[in-house]
Amino acid sequence: MVQAQPRTGPVITWPPLPDDFKLVDDPVENIQQPPLAAALTDALGAAQRIRPEMLIGSNFGLVAGVDHETVVKAPDWFYVPQANPVPEGVVRRSYTPSLEGGGVAVVMEFLSADDNGELSIRSMPPYGKLYFYEQILQVPVYVIYEPMRGRLEVRSLQNGGYVLQTPDAAGRFWVEPLGLFLGVWRGERLAQTINWLRWWDADGNLLLWSAEQAEAESQRAEAESQRAEAERQRAEAERQRAEAERQRAERLADLLRAQGINPDL
Repeated sequence: MVQAQPRTGPVITWPPLPDDFKLVDDPVENIQQPPLAAALTDALGAAQRIRPEMLIGSNFGLVAGVDHETVVKAPDWFYVPQANPVPEGVVRRSYTPSLEGGGVAVVMEFLSADDNGELSIRSMPPYGKLYFYEQILQVPVYVIYEPMRGRLEVRSLQNGGYVLQTPDAAGRFWVEPLGLFLGVWRGERLAQTINWLRWWDADGNLLLWSAEQAEAESQRAEAESQRAEAERQRAEAERQRAEAERQRAERLADLLRAQGINPDL
């Protein structure tokens, strides 16, 4: 009797998404998810940290072949540092690492009330998300976020498996592929007051959203206008003081002349 050989792991390939592949078109599980993803990208753009070769998206298919089966996961937010450009006029429907550029560096999943496999290590169809990102795509950083409670977990890939990271004293996590800290910030954006995910640079400076940046620039311009007006008023007061001093000197000179005294001697 021939003894069965243990399976060493799945066969992973990088196929293009078949033209007839039907992408899942389920609605998002939580109305907060699209604004959360958009805010993350908006801050990167406002800080001029997005380059043409990058690929950043949300609810967009990441493709891999696992044991000759095409598997697609659509994370709530992801970042690819180096993606090949698509021909002009072509709309990118999905992204296959290796085939279309470099690997996916950061993936985020936002939790809803339902369990959608964000922590699943299921290693057979349908594959769990954690298993797919960790073992198939081998994404260096996997972020899981629960917006209702503002709970953030960041895992980094070490020795082939994810390790839960510890936040710093400010409660933020260093995301190496982006060279930024990621943390939770409660406040308002687009008339929504929720627990937002925000970026901070290595020096602890918050990356502003474009609207915040515009507001800050407006306030800076207003402050500069007020400073200029104050300077104009100061200069005008100085001119008036000098004029009053000149008139006083002239009156004194006229008084001396009336007394037969030459004021110029």
